Amino acid sequence: MTSCIFCQIIEGSIPSAKIYEDEHVYAFMDIMPVTKGHVLLIPKKHVENIYDFTEEDAANFFARAPKVANALKDYFKPAGLNLLQNNGAPAGQTVFHYHLHFIPRYDETDGFDLSTWQTKQNEWTPDQIQELATNIRTSLEA
Repeated sequence: MTSCIFCQIIEGSIPSAKIYEDEHVYAFMDIMPVTKGHVLLIPKKHVENIYDFTEEDAANFFARAPKVANALKDYFKPAGLNLLQNNGAPAGQTVFHYHLHFIPRYDETDGFDLSTWQTKQNEWTPDQIQELATNIRTSLEA
């Protein structure tokens, strides 16, 4: 898929600061990092979003995530790490090749702010949440 910027990075036609590569994944430094050490992990196979992964491709992809996370932990010694991923434009996806952000966190003033995350407290009763869980579980069993 030559029109995909991440496919072009994997092919080498667009340069990147690669940190890891194997037959299934490619990991590189984000060119617009939100904190020091911000890395993207992408599958080599073009997959637009989480919904398009096969179980095998997902297993191959996610098996590499701890390796990347531990490399960042060992090198940068962050206080924490955010893993972020968006699926579809309404969720904030701008590059339509699946990618997982690894964002090392150093303290509350490191430049990345998740405090805008707001929950819908008191909008859902425990019974409604249980009903949703039952419906999703039934869907998974089908």
